[in-house]
Amino acid sequence: MSVYPNLISESILITETIELLQSFGGRASAVKVVDNVMQIRKPEPNLAKKLVLDLVNSDPRLTLNEDVVEFVPLNHESRNLAETDYVVFDLETTGAKCPPCRVTEIGAFRVQNGKIVDKFHTLVNPEMPIPIFITQLTGISDAMVRTAPKFAEIADSFLEFIGDSVLVAHNAPFDIRFLNHEVSKVYGNYRVANPHLCTVQLSRKLVPHIENHKLNTVAQYFSVNLENHHRASHDAHATARIFINLLEDLQSRGISDLATARKIKL
Repeated sequence: MSVYPNLISESILITETIELLQSFGGRASAVKVVDNVMQIRKPEPNLAKKLVLDLVNSDPRLTLNEDVVEFVPLNHESRNLAETDYVVFDLETTGAKCPPCRVTEIGAFRVQNGKIVDKFHTLVNPEMPIPIFITQLTGISDAMVRTAPKFAEIADSFLEFIGDSVLVAHNAPFDIRFLNHEVSKVYGNYRVANPHLCTVQLSRKLVPHIENHKLNTVAQYFSVNLENHHRASHDAHATARIFINLLEDLQSRGISDLATARKIKL
């Protein structure tokens, strides 16, 4: 298996192997994979299997059956919204640009069956100075994170908390980008495989009539209390409660699967 069950590789070899398999309908012999991807012409079958096994063990989307390599899509889009676990999370960072900016705090809440059932929170030592304006915005100072764990020290526990859940965040592309950057610094050419939903995008489609779709505005619309804005745990908790309302709205409209929720047009 890969370095972690919910991580997928972005290495050139894995990418080219998947592209090759897709061009052959999802499966090809180990010899063909090694010949085409690794440029080892007409390899001995046992050697080909050994070489391919290294690829298979690096990514959950690849399997090896006898001497045949298969591409197994993750099929996240077919998930039923009512039966899915969600992890609603928020990251505080040293700035908006990634890289070079780093994560300073993680807050996350697990949502099951429309209820918050678990939480994860930690400050993170970003291994770089926190700009003054960021400290003024978040209240997180260099002194506060000096003895906090580095991301590498909490990466396993956070990935375990995430599991195979759907990730949810307010302005999800920002948080996913930072999360993958931190993951890549620990695990190399890997990123999280989890699908995600964005509460900014969902609120724009489901409640388009409000003034704007900033977190505090959407929270106010749903009567969700938001204290200590720009602290990860508080923002994640508010986002989780907002998401529960949005999820109920989706289901009331007959939207029952992740693919439809991600592509909803009203």
